[in-house]
Amino acid sequence: MARPVTPLLAADTVIELVDLPGRPIVLIERRYPPPGWALPGGFVELGETVEQAAVREAQEEVGLKVRLVALLGLYSDPGRDPRGHTVTAVYVAEARGTPEAADDARSVRIVDSAALPHPLAFDHALVLEDYRHFRATGKPAPLR
Repeated sequence: MARPVTPLLAADTVIELVDLPGRPIVLIERRYPPPGWALPGGFVELGETVEQAAVREAQEEVGLKVRLVALLGLYSDPGRDPRGHTVTAVYVAEARGTPEAADDARSVRIVDSAALPHPLAFDHALVLEDYRHFRATGKPAPLR
């Protein structure tokens, strides 16, 4: 029996730098298409949990050891990734230290979530809007 074709699974992380005033977040400039600024993240590998993938990708892309503190949400719009249908679990995480671009990151930027660079890749503008709602209210954004 053939396996069903399903969306790819990814994990992304809104990394808050808790040792800096205002808890700014970390974005990467993507090295590979699609271009733009993005949250650190990537595909879940066989044999790991989504949470493990989020922690691994943060370490690989920006060199930070993160502590996941909340699941922000699942993002599954079939058009969110121009490479194909991908579902991502986005976590809020805390870290200390200085991020450094590595792996799939061309560069890294520490930003206030209200002052984002452009363009943002994927649906990360929507994700970061949800993150700002979460930080302001302590609740997940309403379902769309």
